[in-house]
Amino acid sequence: MRVNNQKNQQGIIIIYEVLIIFIFSLVMTGIISYSVYQLKAIHSTSLREQAFQVAEAGVNYYQWHLAHFPVDYQDGTNNNGPYVHDYVDADTQQIIGRYSLTIIPPPTGSTVVTIQSTGYTMADVNNKRTVTVRYGIPSLAKYAFLTNSDAWIGDTESVSGSFHSNGGIRFDGTGNAPITSAKQTYTCQPTFGCSPATTKNGIWGAAPQATKNFWQFPVPNIDFTSITSNLATIKQNAGIYLPPSNAQGYSLVFNADGTVSIYTVTSLKSDPTGWDVNGNSHNEDIDYNNRTLLFTQAVPANGLIYIEDRTWVEGTVAARALVAAATLPYNAATAPSIIIPNNLVYSAKDGSVELGLIGQQDILISYNAPNNLEIDAALIAQNGSAQYYYFPGNVKNTITIYGATSSFGTWTWSWVDGSGNTVSGYPNTNTVYDSNLLYGPPPNFPLDSSGYQQITWNSDF
Repeated sequence: MRVNNQKNQQGIIIIYEVLIIFIFSLVMTGIISYSVYQLKAIHSTSLREQAFQVAEAGVNYYQWHLAHFPVDYQDGTNNNGPYVHDYVDADTQQIIGRYSLTIIPPPTGSTVVTIQSTGYTMADVNNKRTVTVRYGIPSLAKYAFLTNSDAWIGDTESVSGSFHSNGGIRFDGTGNAPITSAKQTYTCQPTFGCSPATTKNGIWGAAPQATKNFWQFPVPNIDFTSITSNLATIKQNAGIYLPPSNAQGYSLVFNADGTVSIYTVTSLKSDPTGWDVNGNSHNEDIDYNNRTLLFTQAVPANGLIYIEDRTWVEGTVAARALVAAATLPYNAATAPSIIIPNNLVYSAKDGSVELGLIGQQDILISYNAPNNLEIDAALIAQNGSAQYYYFPGNVKNTITIYGATSSFGTWTWSWVDGSGNTVSGYPNTNTVYDSNLLYGPPPNFPLDSSGYQQITWNSDF
């Protein structure tokens, strides 16, 4: 009996051992399977990350390409893409992957190019990653206001958008974006409310603290010559070219149907003597009187209008256009200006309509301009000033600039006396920056020297 019990117990033990081994085998099989799965997942993730790095390399390559060939959107091939490149290990010189590039050129009226790069490794050509990046060249109209001279923003004036001066700034008004000066200190002159002339910080004034928070000085000087658009190229490519009028100049009236009416100005109204920002008197009249219609036509497809004479511009703009009034080579005594006698407005403020005005000398507002005036445009006074002359006692009301203003010399739409009272021009000045100008400026508008900058970045994750 005792022997039989031992055999029964040994049998039970064997059964337990088999059961334990079976359970252990099941557990280990699961662990090994999971480990294999994890190793495969890690390997796949590693390959996917490598594919992402290859795709990024494609974007970096084409960014370099654009830095050297800014208008080549075909990878130097003169063919449509995609453009496939090997990705080579720098140490082993082995091809470890490839990227395929699709380049979308800037649409009309924009500087924004889209780069789509799809990368993969040779170890797994089906495991692909895609990176899409948009680059653009900002225009010089990235500033709501840019000047090479000292500036004064009065307490009834507001600036929406970035403001920069290579000189000093007295800022008593309001602003909502960076306000920068290239000066640590400067000498504020009596014409800017400092009598006698006084040394001031690069930016100073009675602006609200919320506006003062935007002040930055000194910052690097901006080379104002960089805003000089290639006038010779504009002349050569102009869709409308007007030679010297042998009269008083030309009048351009933009129409809401996308056309422009061009007149010869045959006589002028009698204006009183005015004084410019440099203290020079002007006895010449700057308001047209009689005009003769030459023609009305659609704004040219490339938007370029080049005029070798004094030019008045007004109306409703319904196209993308640039008007340059210039004679080459530059001569200060004969360089023409652009004069704004009436409202100049866009038919839409969504970026589809943009106007650039380049006066080789000044951008002027005429004596008889409306008491409430709106100007929608990117303005450049290339060698002179954007200004309203000092006509004693001719006080208007409000001027609104929707766009941007670049003025080589001192800029002003209003004149004040020693007590801060407006004695000529527009006491209420509103500058509203058109953000569409940053990457969608008017045709042939000068671009910033910084080159392409990244705007957006996206990945398929």
